[in-house]
Amino acid sequence: MSRLFPRTDRSLLANWWWTVDHALLAGLLLVVLAGVIVVFAASPPVGSLRFNDPHYFVLRHLVFVIPALALLFFCSLLSPLGVLRLAKAMAAVGGLLVVAALLFGPEVNGARRWLRLADFQLQPSEFVKPALAVLTARIAASRPWPRATLETLVLVGAFAILLALQPDLGMAALVLATAGLQLFVAGLPWLVIGALALLGGLGAAAAYALFPHVAARIDGFLAPPAEFSQIERALEAVASGGLFGRGPGEGVVKFTLPDAHTDFVFAATAEEFGILACLLLVALFAFLLLRGMWRAGAAVDRFCQIGAAGLAGQLGLQALVNMAVNLNLAPTKGMTLPFVSYGGSSLLALGAATGCLLALTRTRARLEAVR
Repeated sequence: MSRLFPRTDRSLLANWWWTVDHALLAGLLLVVLAGVIVVFAASPPVGSLRFNDPHYFVLRHLVFVIPALALLFFCSLLSPLGVLRLAKAMAAVGGLLVVAALLFGPEVNGARRWLRLADFQLQPSEFVKPALAVLTARIAASRPWPRATLETLVLVGAFAILLALQPDLGMAALVLATAGLQLFVAGLPWLVIGALALLGGLGAAAAYALFPHVAARIDGFLAPPAEFSQIERALEAVASGGLFGRGPGEGVVKFTLPDAHTDFVFAATAEEFGILACLLLVALFAFLLLRGMWRAGAAVDRFCQIGAAGLAGQLGLQALVNMAVNLNLAPTKGMTLPFVSYGGSSLLALGAATGCLLALTRTRARLEAVR
């Protein structure tokens, strides 16, 4: 690439190439490639069952991967100020669409989280999630901690309430945890961090008391039911895969587990490609998290530092929740494995989020302050 973009080249692409973090970019592209391979192996049975086409989800995944990569590239070209402006637009438009989904969206499994656009179901909250991380970074970087804490709680809390009404408490918990992480990075006093943690615990207790499906999932996790559950199928798939797996396309859990290509894609990966492949996935996500945090720590501008930490932490937390559910280490929650699970809205939003992460961790970005 040095021949294609010599250091004397001052074009937009050359400037991008010499300032973007190559290791972080390579890790993201590897995860995207892993997702294509896994969806190709895990999705044919459900595609045949639902649409009489074994390649239905494979082709749609590829269709969404292309614009997701385009978004990743476009957003990574932005300056820190451009990232902030994009986040404001995503939060404003996405917030309105979240309300629209709540009021007019189709009900799926008792929840209203989507808007139907032709044959595509848009989940607006996926786009608001990274936007909130950027806006929280702006607040934390430009306000003293009492005001920053209050404004963050108002902003993120309002969105979390909308999510609870859908209901989507897993997403609400993720955005709240991301905001808490960012306030910690911003240097809040330990007493305030402890108070926020206590508030989060009270919120979790309230969710258990007020939402029957949350109570059922937690109770099922603590005292598994006698009947054969999805989690037991997932654990059986993990155990049967061994070190090297049954082989691509040879797994059987995808025939009985309807979410093998989405929520339980980690279990499907273990069965078909083996525990070693799963460990490589874990290592890859750990690398993305640690590399993103390291680049955030190297930033000079506090907005870039807190924003990059929030976006990297959000990616890592989502991956951790999905893998923990697949291994029965956490109550079941419909949360995808970033870039690996099949998904339209999720892929597009992740493309934008990781593009913003790359933009905030660029060498030049670390020298630009958002005023």
